[in-house]
Amino acid sequence: MTATLIWILVALVAIGLYLSWTAGRLDRLHARIDAARAALDAQLVRRASVTQELATSGVLDPAASIVLYEAAHAARQAEEEQREVAESELSQALRAVFADARQLEVVHEAPGGEAATRELTEAVRRVPMARRFHNDAVGAARRLREHRKVRWFRLAGHAPFPMAFEMDDEPPAVLTDRSRT
Repeated sequence: MTATLIWILVALVAIGLYLSWTAGRLDRLHARIDAARAALDAQLVRRASVTQELATSGVLDPAASIVLYEAAHAARQAEEEQREVAESELSQALRAVFADARQLEVVHEAPGGEAATRELTEAVRRVPMARRFHNDAVGAARRLREHRKVRWFRLAGHAPFPMAFEMDDEPPAVLTDRSRT
């Protein structure tokens, strides 16, 4: 009888340790999501800032400057619910303005243009990477939260269900070509 109770107690402790380890893993995934979201936000703000600087530099033609400035301003001022759409519109504006490689040449040849080109190239290249890291962390947390043990024992606590950040982050082709050289 006492041997049975000891084995039951050992099994309960093992189950408790396993559930505690799973809850800790889920907590670490949520912390990773928060860190990845902060990095994504920083990259999105950087891309919008670089775009606004370029739009107000006077190097681009007035129509291109207005398109870029308005898209970048909208992306920086967007509420959380509209952020994905505003950032996608900024990506589209960048592709539209830099669809012609000569536009980038004009920027590159202006005083300080080489640095501006490099900064814009880095900004548009880092956004997809930051978004991928964020969405990978969200996917891992979602997969873990879908397990029955997590739902039955409510191991996620009161943490909100993680949401991926879906946006059009395709950089202009002329900037991706330039970053490879």
